[in-house]
Amino acid sequence: MSCYDHNRVRSKTIAFRITPELNEQINLIVAASGMTKQDYITSKLLDLEVTIVPSTYTYAALRDEMREVCRQLNRIRNGCEPSERLLGLCERLSDLFLGLRCDDAGSQIEDEDDMVRKMERC
Repeated sequence: MSCYDHNRVRSKTIAFRITPELNEQINLIVAASGMTKQDYITSKLLDLEVTIVPSTYTYAALRDEMREVCRQLNRIRNGCEPSERLLGLCERLSDLFLGLRCDDAGSQIEDEDDMVRKMERC
């Protein structure tokens, strides 16, 4: 525990125990978010929106995790069942990657503007 300091803005400590698997998942999400673990957990507890801003750090963290998943999938390719941990990690990574992708389709407003531009006069 940290020393008490009455001048400190963040003078309260909150702690809880988790499994190593859950810790791994939280670390993955925190690394992808680009936030500190404290800020990320606080945001989620307060039900604030967390926006992942892609950066080279985010890319590297997700790439390294994806390499590990691929290594595990290659290992079990010969008929072994994937573990719950690996399946959870695959699901979490796919959610992160889908959230980072850029949609090629425009927004609804852009689609409507295109329809108006393509209309012909009677």
